[in-house]
Amino acid sequence: MSRKTFALSSTISLVAGMGLAEAPQVAVDIAPVHSLVARVMEGVGTPDLIIPPGASPHEYNLRPSEAAALQNSDLVFWVSHSLTPWLEKAIETLAEDAIVTELFEVEGTLKLPFRQGALFEEHADHDDHDGHDDHDGHDDHDGHDDHDGHDDHDGHDDHDGHDDHHGHNHDGDDPHAWLSPDNAAIWLNAIAEALSAADPENAGQYKLNAAAGQKELLDLATEIDGILAPLQGRNFIVFHDAYQYFEEAFNFYAAGAISLSDARDPSPARIAEIQSRINEQSIFCVLSEPQYNPNIVAAVTNGSEVKMGILDPLGVGLDEGKTLYFQTLRNLAKALSDCL
Repeated sequence: MSRKTFALSSTISLVAGMGLAEAPQVAVDIAPVHSLVARVMEGVGTPDLIIPPGASPHEYNLRPSEAAALQNSDLVFWVSHSLTPWLEKAIETLAEDAIVTELFEVEGTLKLPFRQGALFEEHADHDDHDGHDDHDGHDDHDGHDDHDGHDDHDGHDDHDGHDDHHGHNHDGDDPHAWLSPDNAAIWLNAIAEALSAADPENAGQYKLNAAAGQKELLDLATEIDGILAPLQGRNFIVFHDAYQYFEEAFNFYAAGAISLSDARDPSPARIAEIQSRINEQSIFCVLSEPQYNPNIVAAVTNGSEVKMGILDPLGVGLDEGKTLYFQTLRNLAKALSDCL
């Protein structure tokens, strides 16, 4: 690739000592990740957001102001080629001199493989998640040993052959990884490290902010556990398969999804499969999303008495900035609680 995409360790060696007179110009792809970057940059500077929360990251046309933000950036943080394949070319073209961090490739990031079917396997036994011991380690991400068990997903980083639907197919790993607070904690460290390398004069502030953000993630996980615990065992269907990182983090699993992970329109067979599940089993709730056509959900639930709600993985309607990530996850839990 022509753009300068570096592992974090390489970033340090390349830009250490490159102190900037002002805070670096930073561009970020989606609002929840922008929020994490804003949390790390608090008191130093403000990052630019590329994709507004009301738009689907899977396909989007940059506005001139967003293209300018990329072009002027010293650093770019984005989730993954598999989330926004169209953005890779824009980064290569507009931000060719920027330091680019693809967060999905940060060491220790939990990666879950795409789920293929409309209906998901039942999770009857989650003893390994009871009590959310995995959240206890938010303060200790040096080495990220708690995620070593996911090495079986290695090799899914090759996204060649995605021409079937705007650059997508469903081999490899699900990129909606920001919905795991464990991943967010790891990414806070990665963001602070990249910013510190580019702006060593403010390195201490970046690291303090990242540590404070990790503590806030611990508190948030405890809060969400309390919201969802009384609802265990109630089945729900989501609009598109974007939530398995949230499900895994909180031991609270969807029964199925109307659309695939890239939110393409579902086939008639897939809709029929979901309708059968609603009619034959105790589905309490079907949840749509503000970014997509609600008529699809209405068609799926037609003739049933199932409740409808809205899940928002991107923070539509929330103020941009350091609190958006935390409020987005909190709102997911509250939306599930209200619907179930």
